[in-house]
Amino acid sequence: MEKYSADAESLMNILRRLRAPDGCPWDRKQTRESLVRHFESECGELIDAIEHNDAPHICEELGDVLMNVLFQVVIAEENGEFTLTDVWREIVDKMIRRHAHVFGDKHAENPEEVLQIWQQIKAAERAEAGQVSTSAMDDVKHSLSALTRAEKLQKKAAEFNFDWQNPVDIVSKIKEETCEVEAALAQGDDDAVDEELGDLLFAVVNLIRFRKRANSEELMRQANRKFESRFRRMEAHAAARGVEFNTLSADELNAVWDEVKHQ
Repeated sequence: MEKYSADAESLMNILRRLRAPDGCPWDRKQTRESLVRHFESECGELIDAIEHNDAPHICEELGDVLMNVLFQVVIAEENGEFTLTDVWREIVDKMIRRHAHVFGDKHAENPEEVLQIWQQIKAAERAEAGQVSTSAMDDVKHSLSALTRAEKLQKKAAEFNFDWQNPVDIVSKIKEETCEVEAALAQGDDDAVDEELGDLLFAVVNLIRFRKRANSEELMRQANRKFESRFRRMEAHAAARGVEFNTLSADELNAVWDEVKHQ
């Protein structure tokens, strides 16, 4: 059996072998597009491991993410598009170019000044590539998750001083949007309810962004974990008493929820 060392080139060779005519049928069938859902899944598992500060799993999931990255490179090689060396060169050049305050003649004392330098450099890159920008929002990619994109749209607007002055005002905006949701519900206008719910979410994201502690994706994952943990404890609570969970009434479920919530 062929020996493989622990490095990126060995992993590339393994992937090339799996993609060979006598390789693995599953790997040979994969396309750039079909691998996207696997890449998304592995990134999610890595984020979960990081948030649990689970070093062994972080190591494992980083490997899975790296494998998916290199799988894309192998497919690009097969198409004659680019190689792993091209990928390394692209990112090395970009890191040096965009950190002109470290590797060049720019100067930055704080993260805000670094951001200004980045914006200048990215604008120069677009101009050199002949890309015409019609709006400051052109930088905010549509491929982002809705919560992340909302934050980035707000941050971009804040660069032009179009932002809230304090969190209390944002809370007032959240209350205003909540009232508008209630009014739309009272009118029975489903389209208006949907629109106002979107506005409410956008306002909540604004408050999360303004506080500069955690981003909305992190807080949503945290809330998901808390809900899941409590629901599992509700199931365990019922099982410990010999009660079928799916036979409990809404009032009984709420009572159990309150009990595990205060444990």
